Amino acid sequence: MAAIGHVAVGIAVARARRWDWRHALAFSALALLPDVDVIAFVLRIPYSAPFGHRGATHSFAFAALCGLAAWAWRRDSKLAWLVGLTVATHPLLDALTDGGLGVACFWPVSDERFFFPWQPLPVAPIGQHMLSARGGFVVAVEALAFLPLWLYALWPRKGFQRQCRPGVPSKPPITDRH
Repeated sequence: MAAIGHVAVGIAVARARRWDWRHALAFSALALLPDVDVIAFVLRIPYSAPFGHRGATHSFAFAALCGLAAWAWRRDSKLAWLVGLTVATHPLLDALTDGGLGVACFWPVSDERFFFPWQPLPVAPIGQHMLSARGGFVVAVEALAFLPLWLYALWPRKGFQRQCRPGVPSKPPITDRH
């Protein structure tokens, strides 16, 4: 899957929590975090290995560890849940793609990889192959599929100006001029 859907999830979660660009960036990074396993290609770890692409870092155990790390860092249970759930969306979305070997959602209990029966998202080409006609097609499909999340995440809220620029009134102050 290309990053468009994962980033849309991260920004939408940030909007639900508290909107500002730092939260949007942080939750987008968390939504993308399981793909840190692409380093396996450089290290010549086989795709099908537990630490290969879509392996251990795409598991619910990894998502739970991320949530626990967030709780240990901030002692905020709501943040911990949001972090864990945001990371857990990654393997779920990847399981909706139509290529690869599947997702090791239940690692370390099982190395078996899964797809959902319905796979509406085309798998993204890896690396420089993303800059191809196939990559453009994948981006277009994801942009359309995740449009509702993008709209939710980026649609201005009432009082948006006040949220983005604290201390700046949205209306000029009322003055008494007689």
